[in-house]
Amino acid sequence: MWEWQISSLIGFISLVIFLIAVCYILYSGLTSEIHIRTGLPPIRGITIAYKYKVGPYKSCGSLFKESRSIGPKLSCIGIFYDDPKKVPAQKCRYAVGSILSEGEDGPNEDQQQLYEKHGFRVFSFPEVTHVVTASFPHRTPLSIFLGVQRVRPQLNYYIKERKLCAHPFLEIYRGGMIHYMSPLARQGDFYVPEVREAQRRLLGKESEEDRRTDITGADSHSECSSVSRLPPSDSRDTSPAPSTTRTHSHGDRDRHWDFERVERSDTSSVSSFEELDLDSDRCDHTPPALTGSDKNNLQGQDREMMVEEE
Repeated sequence: MWEWQISSLIGFISLVIFLIAVCYILYSGLTSEIHIRTGLPPIRGITIAYKYKVGPYKSCGSLFKESRSIGPKLSCIGIFYDDPKKVPAQKCRYAVGSILSEGEDGPNEDQQQLYEKHGFRVFSFPEVTHVVTASFPHRTPLSIFLGVQRVRPQLNYYIKERKLCAHPFLEIYRGGMIHYMSPLARQGDFYVPEVREAQRRLLGKESEEDRRTDITGADSHSECSSVSRLPPSDSRDTSPAPSTTRTHSHGDRDRHWDFERVERSDTSSVSSFEELDLDSDRCDHTPPALTGSDKNNLQGQDREMMVEEE
């Protein structure tokens, strides 16, 4: 008799746990509708405090947690530069941090210094008028996983189907929602200085190898000799904040998304991105070269942090 009662109790408890789990998953957004659209972004021009890393995207959670602990009232942001289906996990590049200010308002100096004290760098993203964007409810920690599994594939399909030049991918956490966005113009301005510096070093190394090949008598115009060209740097000013930074080491071109040129056309001249017919083979994920001011700001910020640590 008592064995039957124990079995019944275990079965009842298991059923309750199962129902709770189902409700939790549904509440986290399992059945939430996803609407992909092109248009205005969920944010204006922003200044962020961030840390840049290279490695599996699943490791970015610790940076989100650290950023949130420093500024619990600030919106968090993640910038992801590579397609994990095409780039090895150990070479995926991303930046994670907090939004210090938005629009014309500058960041709070005390707050910015606090982030810099913890090793974060500061950089600004421009305001763009056309992006590919979608939203997903952020109700539980599971919502982040569900958003990645449900929203990202639909964003990729939307971009590929319409042959749009959209990169990198941004995730903004604010107001109980996760806003996914990918700019359709000025993409190079969303690459932090570290990425540009890494690309400059890579292209410099390739150029040196090509010169050595030419010296040994190889035909510089043969299929065995190829020189990557670094696109001209954008003329926009770097971060209005005292320190600027943004990094992501670029690997081979075939490891990036299926694009071969950064589209930097003025978004004000575009009336409807639904009618765009951009050739995906012309879109590239190569960021503009690191300008002298970017490099000086980056070095200056490193020196400031070294002085604070001493």
